[in-house]
Amino acid sequence: MSKLYIVPTPIGNLEDITFRAIRILKEVDLILAEDTRNTGLLLKHFDIYTKMKSHHQFNEHKTIQSIIDRIVTGQKIALVSDAGTPGISDPGFLLVRECIKNNIEIECLPGATAFVPALVNSGLPTDRFVFEGFLPQKKGRKTRLEQLAGQTYTMVFYESPFRLVKTLEQFIEYFGAERQASVSRELTKIYEETKRDTLQKLKEYFSNKKVKGEIVIIVEGKK
Repeated sequence: MSKLYIVPTPIGNLEDITFRAIRILKEVDLILAEDTRNTGLLLKHFDIYTKMKSHHQFNEHKTIQSIIDRIVTGQKIALVSDAGTPGISDPGFLLVRECIKNNIEIECLPGATAFVPALVNSGLPTDRFVFEGFLPQKKGRKTRLEQLAGQTYTMVFYESPFRLVKTLEQFIEYFGAERQASVSRELTKIYEETKRDTLQKLKEYFSNKKVKGEIVIIVEGKK
């Protein structure tokens, strides 16, 4: 039966892929990959030889209709991102929306997402939280931080290692230096690290450290 599968892939440790994900990737007619080079390494590791096609934020508007046409004519297609669950700060939303409009069945597999282990590991309240993902880099960033300053739920952010210290400085400016937070990096990898402290102490710690890997920042809500 024709269908779109949303398939999460490991964020680091390849052992985190599911048996179901491997089966689906072997059975589908085509895999849509954010970066075919990265996904190619994953497929090779698990002896998966399914054809791939590039699907990322720079071409998704142009390729969506051809993908819809493929599924409508009977193909089964899987969507993967470079790491984690497609649609979570990665391409996926537009394709899912178009499939819904065209009455195409969608099956989303459970699997790796970076913010979940970072949130649970932070020690901050998890009963209510807001996922912000990547903040706007320039336009709209100040406005968004002003809006979040009064947020009472735990906040979840993604950030690049190159902007980590600058972002922590901005959090101090808008949220206060004593706000509790945690910074997780290299999740599931050999050099995985989670540092918990006030925003001020975290800024001081990472100012004197060379940081690599994708970052998840968890910030306490306003009391």
